[in-house]
Amino acid sequence: MKNLQTTITVWDAPLRVFHWLMVLSFAGAYLTSESEHWRLVHVTLGYTLGGLVAFRLVWGLLGTRYARFGGFVRGPAAILRYLRSLLGSRPEHHVGHNPAGAIAIVLLLLSSMAIVLTGWANYNDLGGDWLEELHEGAANFMLTVVGVHVAGVVLASWRHRENLVLSMVNGKKAGAPNEGIRWTWRPLAALILVAVLGFWWLQWQGRPSGADVSGGAVATEKAQYGAHDRDSD
Repeated sequence: MKNLQTTITVWDAPLRVFHWLMVLSFAGAYLTSESEHWRLVHVTLGYTLGGLVAFRLVWGLLGTRYARFGGFVRGPAAILRYLRSLLGSRPEHHVGHNPAGAIAIVLLLLSSMAIVLTGWANYNDLGGDWLEELHEGAANFMLTVVGVHVAGVVLASWRHRENLVLSMVNGKKAGAPNEGIRWTWRPLAALILVAVLGFWWLQWQGRPSGADVSGGAVATEKAQYGAHDRDSD
């Protein structure tokens, strides 16, 4: 069957844009979480993460073949079978997400939702110290999942002899011609990117007068930003 394989498109453009924007948003929010000076950046990236997750939930139902949850979420038996195959001479190959990777995806989406909800509630003073600890715990849990996921990607790339990171950049993998997707939905990907960049620009333009993301006027920024957020609702 190897001689029948060719390079096919597996990951659509919106999925790839979502993936790398999620990486950027989580990494940026995590790195700015301990500094009051970078609060606006932290909050903006947190809201961005929430919007991205909302899109992924919809795209997991309506998206292309390998983006839909029904195409890669499997039960415990399939997950164990795949993990055992990695130890053998012929690891089980999947054109889309493998069953182990599906676990990471589900956990990343769930932990992202927990981070965004607890972060929003904590920022608007709807809870006490326990809520802040829950927010930090969810972020640390997600960081752990990210680490395991990256290790899994490296292992799977080695065992399957394919660059899974590159495939999430160009959308290409090896497979039979009839296994590829027909349209990559590039206009939708461009729309997502424009929406995110536009949101960032609006957040920057709406920052309190005299405030700076790298220092100063933090308390005033929080009060005015919270009022602005409630007005938008």
